[in-house]
Amino acid sequence: MEFILEFINDLFGSVIESVQNDPVLLIKQIAMWIIGGLLIYLAIKKEMEPSLLLPMGFGAILINLPESGAKEVIDLLFEIGIDNGELMPLILFIGIGAMIDFTPLLRNPKYMIFGAAAQFGIFFTLCLASFLGFELNDAASIAIIGAADGPTSIFVANVLNSNYTAAIMVAAYSYMALVPIIQPAVIKLCTTRKERLIRMEDNGKPVSKTTRILFPVIVTIIVGIVAPDAVALIGFLMFGNLIRECGVLNSLSETAQKVLANLITIFLGITISSRMAAAEFLQWETLLIMGLGLFAFVFDTFGGVMIAKLMNLFTKKKINPMIGAAGISAFPMSARVVNKLGLQEDDQNFLLMHAVGVNVSGQVASVIAGGLILSFLAG
Repeated sequence: MEFILEFINDLFGSVIESVQNDPVLLIKQIAMWIIGGLLIYLAIKKEMEPSLLLPMGFGAILINLPESGAKEVIDLLFEIGIDNGELMPLILFIGIGAMIDFTPLLRNPKYMIFGAAAQFGIFFTLCLASFLGFELNDAASIAIIGAADGPTSIFVANVLNSNYTAAIMVAAYSYMALVPIIQPAVIKLCTTRKERLIRMEDNGKPVSKTTRILFPVIVTIIVGIVAPDAVALIGFLMFGNLIRECGVLNSLSETAQKVLANLITIFLGITISSRMAAAEFLQWETLLIMGLGLFAFVFDTFGGVMIAKLMNLFTKKKINPMIGAAGISAFPMSARVVNKLGLQEDDQNFLLMHAVGVNVSGQVASVIAGGLILSFLAG
């Protein structure tokens, strides 16, 4: 019996001592286990960004175990992959760029207007967060959540040295996963059924291979001149797209789209959890940031829809305003949501190609918006 008691003391002594010293911390850690379990549930049961939410949820549990031996390892991953030049988000952008087909956008360049309009919520939220007392660097980092672009959110928050990087990362990726839940409600509030029934013709005009190759190069140069601080983000994104379109690196393109993107996403998810320790994550500011992120996300969606409605006042060929909502950066989830809504109203109303064109423009626009904010605040 004495041997068993000694064994238990050796096994759990440090944990019991830490609980006695700070019982409130244990309660917070248990709360983080629940949050981690919720993320795992959403990943598995609801299939919401499982490659990201699953490692984030499991990592949140790992990092919040008393005397966790995993913390040092995950902290090291964070230091290498994010602190050290934002390596993981940039490499992930190569994979994202390789996935993107800019053909629908090149067929209808006017869709860039919707991508730009859908960044409205970012700058509106920046002002609101500043009004609520956040430092300007923190307010700008929080505002980027509205783009629903995880890598850009991480990059901007890290460059601006935000005090709330963990909450910002979790919010950005959570709202990316919640696109199918949040956007339909916002879209329906902003549009009438008559507007949702508008059919759009797909001109289907071919885009030459030369144009597809030149596009990522020209965009990188233009963005580099307009927003130099966005060059790293846009450069890696467009490099991935150039790999896709050049036609001589097909195997590399496939690797970037699947193996590279999936591997980095898994590591990124578990790395983000290094900033989900209970003591620093469970604060009033975290809840406020989640609320502000939702506000930015909703108003980004609103901005895209409303600019489409405005354009309809001056054009003969009407635009289905739902496609404006795809101007956020959550590719290709937002485009799929818009297409699904169109089919719910009319089973012959196929909006996917139009929504994809807007969606990829939103990917570019969100990077430019992040670069402009960095130019103002970090430059």
